[in-house]
Amino acid sequence: MIKRILVGLGGTPYTSVAIQRAVELAERFEAEMTGVTVIDPGHLTKNDLAQEEMIPASVHRGILTRGRIEETISEFESACAARGIKHKVRQEERAAPYDLMISLARYHDLMIFGLRSIFEYKVSVVDLSIEEPKDTLARLISAGVRPIIAVSDTFRPIQKVMIAYSGSMASAKTMKRFVQLRLWPDVRLKIVTFQSSEEKARQLLYDASEYCRAHDFHVESESNPGSPKDFLLPMATLWQADMIVLGNSARNLLLKQVMGETALHIIRNADRPLFLCQ
Repeated sequence: MIKRILVGLGGTPYTSVAIQRAVELAERFEAEMTGVTVIDPGHLTKNDLAQEEMIPASVHRGILTRGRIEETISEFESACAARGIKHKVRQEERAAPYDLMISLARYHDLMIFGLRSIFEYKVSVVDLSIEEPKDTLARLISAGVRPIIAVSDTFRPIQKVMIAYSGSMASAKTMKRFVQLRLWPDVRLKIVTFQSSEEKARQLLYDASEYCRAHDFHVESESNPGSPKDFLLPMATLWQADMIVLGNSARNLLLKQVMGETALHIIRNADRPLFLCQ
C-alpha cells in the first residue's frame, strides 16, 4: 500500500516528470507527498560570474539558485494543490544529498527521482549543481532506499512494462514488489531473461509468468542467449516498453557487489523510466 511518496525536486529536466508521476500515483492511492530540495551552501559563497550576456555579472549565484529552487517548489505545490493532495516540502543545505535521502526513505513507501543527477539547479549556462556521486541512484538502492521509480525526461503513460528477470533472489524480489504494489494494474508485462541454457530460460520464464498471471497481469515472455548489458535496452526499445523493472544478479566488487555491472549500465544509459527495488 502506497501512503507516503518522496519526490526529489532537483531542478533538472526530469523534475517536472517526477512531479507529474508522483501526483498521478498519490491521487490514485490517496497518498501524501514530500518534496525535497538540497543545495550545497559552499556553492552559494562563490561569486562566479556568468558567461557573456546570459546573466548579469552583478547577480549573485546564491540568489539565482534559490530562485530556481522556489520555482521548483512552486511547481510541486501547485500540482499537489490542483489535485487536493496533502504535501510538504523539505529544504536542506548540505554538501551531499545521500544521507538525507536514506533518512527520509525510512518513512516513505515510494521514492521518485530523475534518472540522472537528482539535484542540479541550473541557471542558464551556470552550473549550480550539488556535488553528487556518479551513481547516486545505485548507491541509494545499495543503502536500502527502495522502491525507487527513476523517471526519464519525458512523461509517458505506463502501459507496457518489461521485467528483466535472472532467477536470482534479488531479481525475484524486485519483480514481486512491482507486481504486489499494483502501481499500474492494467499494464502488459513482458518478462525477459538472458540465459545460455534454453531449458533453464524456459523454466524461469514459465515460473515468473505464472506468478504474474496469478496476480491478474497479462504476461508475455522472451529469452535471449546474449548479455543483458548489450540487449536489454534495445529489446525495451523494440517492444516500446514504457518502463523497465530492474533487479540484480551479479556479485562483483565494491558497488558492483550490490548492484551488478548490468544494473549499473542500465541505470547510466536508460532512456525510459526504471523501477528499482533490490
